[in-house]
Amino acid sequence: MGGRKTKKEMVKTSQLSKSYDGGTALDSVSFRVNEGELFGFIGPDGAGKTTLFRILTTLILPDSGYATLNQLDVVSEYKKIRHIIGYMPGRFSLYQDLTVEENLKFFASVFGTTVDKNYHLIEDIYSHIEPFQKRLAGKLSGGMKQKLALSCALIHAPKVLVLDEPTTGVDAVSRAEFWQVLKNLQKEGITILVSTPYMNEAELCDRVALIQKGHILSVETPRAIMNKYDKKLWAVKSDEKYSLIQFLSSMPEMESVFTFGDTVHITTRNNRLNRIRLRTALIKHLGTSVSIEAIKPCIEDCFFRLMEKN
Repeated sequence: MGGRKTKKEMVKTSQLSKSYDGGTALDSVSFRVNEGELFGFIGPDGAGKTTLFRILTTLILPDSGYATLNQLDVVSEYKKIRHIIGYMPGRFSLYQDLTVEENLKFFASVFGTTVDKNYHLIEDIYSHIEPFQKRLAGKLSGGMKQKLALSCALIHAPKVLVLDEPTTGVDAVSRAEFWQVLKNLQKEGITILVSTPYMNEAELCDRVALIQKGHILSVETPRAIMNKYDKKLWAVKSDEKYSLIQFLSSMPEMESVFTFGDTVHITTRNNRLNRIRLRTALIKHLGTSVSIEAIKPCIEDCFFRLMEKN
């Protein structure tokens, strides 16, 4: 009987570190990504995501450690790597004084290919902006700029696609469309690395790395991360949100108090909560109705929990 086929390792880093002016951007970062995987990096601004991606795309050098893409070293074999990666930086970086069509043709020519040859990779995306192909790139809306940037990053059929917060500042509908495009690209065998500040997008990845202050806190599937949450979690809601947060934070039995939209998520030190007593105290203090319910943790809850532990 034949054994299970081993997945090819497409991205690997080991003890990767980088500092700027005495501040540490990356601290001994190690992880691996398999071929065809949609791998997410989740963390706030300043966590180290952009620095990591700039090293992987051969734009800056690490201080120590090493990284490989398709078994090519990012330092000594950077020229070869640039032919197998597509990179979409956080800021729109295409030529704003060229039209949509001119940008796409330019990037195809840089890699010695044509738009027609790899059009199948970008058809789902480019079809939305093709009616505006004569428009200057600088005159496009945010969502259309995003689609053009992704089209230009894909036009040479890269093996690895690196996307740095591609949905930041884009409306919810465009964000959903964008992630569907990524799922379709996965089916083409493209390995995708994507960073995002939106915790809910993590659940769309095969695996995610939670990163904070240059450290990777965890690398797991989204489900595994949420299953490891080791506290009872409660959502508290009141019309007097600011006063609610202040009161909860002052209570000695509270272990964590975090704002989530219009609710406040809490955990207690002994993992017990007398809902009736707490509701009574809150209503007396706030002078308004209060709701308290047990909830299941989301990725963001898990991220904050890992931050506390570290």
